[in-house]
Parts: sequence; C-alpha cells; structure tokens
Amino acid sequence: MSPEQTSLLQGTLDLLILKSLIAGEMHGLGISRRIQQITSGTFVVKPGSLFPALHRMEEEGWISSF
Repeated sequence: MSPEQTSLLQGTLDLLILKSLIAGEMHGLGISRRIQQITSGTFVVKPGSLFPALHRMEEEGWISSF
C-alpha cells in the first residue's frame, strides 16, 4: 500500500472516530459499533485498527481519555 493510500485510510478512520464521538463519550466497542452504524455496515473497524488510531489521536491532542 502506498503512503498516500495509508494516509487516506488513517484520515478516513480519524474522521469516522470523531464523527462517532459527537454523540458523546464512549468506549472502543461503542465507537466501533457507531462507525458501523453510520456507514451502514461499509466499515467494520477491528480493535487492531481502532486502538492504535485512538492512541495516535490522543497523542495529537484531538481526543482525551479518562
């Protein structure tokens, strides 16, 4: 996969995570389910993709955890 494709996929996942969190605070499973819901099942995010993205976004200051 080219760097541009990887960047696009990460950016898409990041936006879907942020869109999911608009509804309020939720845990990883809730975020995964919400992404599946808002994309009508097009995207099914597995923990191996979701949690690294959440950690990266937290390090960037985009989200925070308690």
